[in-house]
Amino acid sequence: MIESEVKTQKFIVKYFPEIMIKGTKAKRQMIDQLFGNLKKILGRISEEIEYKKLFDKIEVVCPIEVVVEVRQKLLETSGIEVVLEAIQIDNVTTLDEMKVIINEKMSHVIQNKTFVVRAKRTGQQEFKSTDIERTVGGYMLANNPSSKVELRNPEVKINVELVHKQLNIITNKYQGTSGFPLGTQGDILSLMSGGFDSTVASYLTMKRGVKTHFIFFNLGGVAHEIGVKQVAFYLWNKFGSSHRVTFTSVPFEDVVTEIFNSTSQSYMGVTLKRLMLMASEKVANNLGIDALLTGESVAQVSSQTLRNLALIDQVTNKLVLRPLSTMNKPQIIDIANEIGTRKFAEAMPEYCGVISQNPVTHGSFDRMEKEAKKFNYEVLDKAVENAVQINVDEIVADVNDIGEVEVINDISNGNYTVIDIRQNDDCIETSCETLKIPFYKLKSEFEKLPQDKEYLFYCDKGILSQLHAQYLIDSKGYKNIRVYRP
Repeated sequence: MIESEVKTQKFIVKYFPEIMIKGTKAKRQMIDQLFGNLKKILGRISEEIEYKKLFDKIEVVCPIEVVVEVRQKLLETSGIEVVLEAIQIDNVTTLDEMKVIINEKMSHVIQNKTFVVRAKRTGQQEFKSTDIERTVGGYMLANNPSSKVELRNPEVKINVELVHKQLNIITNKYQGTSGFPLGTQGDILSLMSGGFDSTVASYLTMKRGVKTHFIFFNLGGVAHEIGVKQVAFYLWNKFGSSHRVTFTSVPFEDVVTEIFNSTSQSYMGVTLKRLMLMASEKVANNLGIDALLTGESVAQVSSQTLRNLALIDQVTNKLVLRPLSTMNKPQIIDIANEIGTRKFAEAMPEYCGVISQNPVTHGSFDRMEKEAKKFNYEVLDKAVENAVQINVDEIVADVNDIGEVEVINDISNGNYTVIDIRQNDDCIETSCETLKIPFYKLKSEFEKLPQDKEYLFYCDKGILSQLHAQYLIDSKGYKNIRVYRP
């Protein structure tokens, strides 16, 4: 029994409460979807993980070697309210067995502290949950002289669950992502600029169970596209990898040129947003998607007043969701910081701003109609025809094809400096000079390095290193960057 506990870790996954109040059919569908999502996501980590689906929870037992990865994925998967870590003991039938086992496993956490025991039970036992609490609590109090029982505000709460003959001692409790399981709420197409707003909006729909596809309007060349692909891949890989979604890149430089040629300066910003929605609707129709997503927030910029948003929405029959519509910028930045997209957003230029000089803040419907008639929509149609669509999980290979950053596997015969760009504090050890620069500091720190050296970017799987190497090469013109993949 002890050997088994050392080798495995049990997680108890509690569902998002709104799932539990759904009707029987909807609830079953959501639980089944979450169960399938977890098996797909965690199956990539280890084939030895075991799963058990119950009406009020999912149990996951994994090898101890992958606990950290499994825990992280559970906390990033929508549909999960709480993740509990537990010690599982089988064939426990009596209170006497229970009190000894729980004290053995948990006495170290109550030393010199106040504590209380809280128990839940399922099955046909001769005792009640309160009997477990009194018996275990009394035994632990008698065997731990420095500890005291406090029923109302204890420093430590010992939580145990007895399911028939299986005893679960809860050792840790984590707050999950909440929301609905991905894949239960249909598909949406997110207009993605890579900045704070569009990335947070995309996260919020993913969290709500919506398969979120991405569409990007390229106004800044290859470097801009690679930058947006970085954050799209990050969001998908972290919060949505149970489902395949698309990334569509639309060349919009000629559209912007036509706006300059045909549209009055004060209406250029609104016109650009209208054209983006029109193009998005065409792409969404091809994908069978019913709704569009933007990161717009009321009154944040001139094109986002209520009147101008109404002018923009005129051009599409699609439902347009704006989950950030009533949020202020600090709230949005806080979420971006929490989910890890802030560092991407801070390095992303705001290309839409290049045509927003002297913008109208309260546009006229009649004037907008006149401005719209001046535009040559063949330019827009051509841009959509030339759009390139890939699956998000293919982004790394796609970026490699664009720039073909050289990959170095053997550094024994070269004079290189390896830069570990991982976000954690670990740093790879090599036979070469090695530096630690997290990926979010590369843009500012790399230019300070001596440029007469050859640099190799390193990360765990070679994904971020490829993307960031290509980004710096295309945006800054560096010729001394390669990727290190041992």
